[in-house]
This record gives sequence, structure tokens and C-alpha cells, in this order.
Amino acid sequence: MWGTIPAMHPFPDIESIERATLDAVCPAEVHEIPGWLLPYDPLPVGRAQSAVPLAHTPLSLPVLQQIEAHYQRRHRPTVFRLPEGLISPEVGDALHAMGYAGQHGVLVQVAELAGLLGLAPPDAATLSAAPSALWASVYTADGFDPVDGAHRVQLLSRSRHVVYACVSEGGQALAAGTGSISQGWLSIHGMRTLPSAQGRGLASRILAGLAAHAAAQGVHRVFLQVEDDNVVAQGLYRKAGFSTAWRYHYWRRTGTCGQRATAC
Repeated sequence: MWGTIPAMHPFPDIESIERATLDAVCPAEVHEIPGWLLPYDPLPVGRAQSAVPLAHTPLSLPVLQQIEAHYQRRHRPTVFRLPEGLISPEVGDALHAMGYAGQHGVLVQVAELAGLLGLAPPDAATLSAAPSALWASVYTADGFDPVDGAHRVQLLSRSRHVVYACVSEGGQALAAGTGSISQGWLSIHGMRTLPSAQGRGLASRILAGLAAHAAAQGVHRVFLQVEDDNVVAQGLYRKAGFSTAWRYHYWRRTGTCGQRATAC
């Protein structure tokens, strides 16, 4: 039941990736206890409101209970973002007994920037240091959930580490994404292409543009997170040289499993 995917990186890279993730999604609050980051945000954004370990060591039930008490004292829901392979049968059974269930899986994937730079001419996407109305229009365009899109725009617009990429034609934005540079990484978030423009390589242009920006800053490593059932995106990422470092699941109380949080 508790599968194992060996971690690609030793402890320092796991910690830097998790810290870089929160630098990008910029939760309203982040608390820290030894070995864990405990963020919280009022937006339904999974990575900005889920407790995450900084090392891939076996989970301790007392620590999970301590984290739950931390969120309960603040009258906030407890969500764990737990990598596969760390949950013993005993801890898994205890989580279920506490009312938690593991939800959809997400792959953390890593690559060297060189693979992204070869996808498309780096100037094929327009980059800006601040979010623009053109960039934001992709997330709220027809064919997408307008509430989810508004949440994404709000989330991705507030981090000081982020650069914004957009591909447009004739004054209409067709694809968008963001890249955050921190902790020695470029992290990719919010990749989206209009349904009518898919299959034209626009996402490759976004990735190449963000990679060129990161390379100019002296950054050579990149990571992203993709839902494990998004096979189309995974195909593009394989072409760019990404490989899976680990898979995780969100663990929420079963009464809240019906609503899927935004994953940026």
C-alpha cells in the first residue's frame, strides 16, 4: 500500500526544493519546527497550506500529532504533504484512524536547464518582472474554471522571486507560466495553455524563456511539480530532460477530500 520511489537527491536538495517551493507560492504564514515547514494560506492552494518534511526519513506519529495540534490551535485545517515510502503501515493506519486519507499523487521532477534551453528560441516568450493583465488573462480565459484561475493569478502574483512568461499573438495571450528563482533552483509554476492553442509547442516556448532567464542569473537546476495523471504535461517534461525525484500525496481529513486544492 505504501509504495517507495527512491529519492533522487540527498537531504540538502530535498530541503532546498521544499523551501524554494514555499518561496514561490508565498504562503501568508510559515512556521517551522525541526525537520518540517508548516505553512498556511487562506487560498485553496495545496502547497501553500500543507505541512511538509524537509528530509525523507521515516515519519513519526508523535510529530504528526504535534503538527495537527499546531494547526488546531490556530483553528486551521491540517493538511500533510507526505512523500511516498516514508509511511509505515503503523503510521498509515494511525492517520486513517485520525480521519485522514491520501489524495491525488504529485510528481516532483528535476532537470538541468540545458534540456529546457533546447526546446525553443528563448525569445519566443515575453518575460516580465511583474504580472500583467495579458499574462493573467490566460488563467481566467474561456474553458478554464474562473474561480481556480483567479486563485492562481492571486497566488502567483505575490512572490518576490517570480518572473512571468507569456506567449501571445494578435494581442491575445495564448500560454502563460511563471518561474521562481530561489535556493539555487528555478522552479516552474502555473503552466497553462488555452485549449484552442494546445499542441502548438507554446508550453515549450514558456519553459525555454524561463530557462534562459534563470541561466542568465547563474542558475542551472530546475524543478517542477506535476500531477501524476497529467500524462500530456509529463511527455513534454520528459522531452525537456525532467525525471521524477519523488512522488507525494496530500493527506486531508476525509470530510474535505471532495474539493481538490489548486496546485501551482
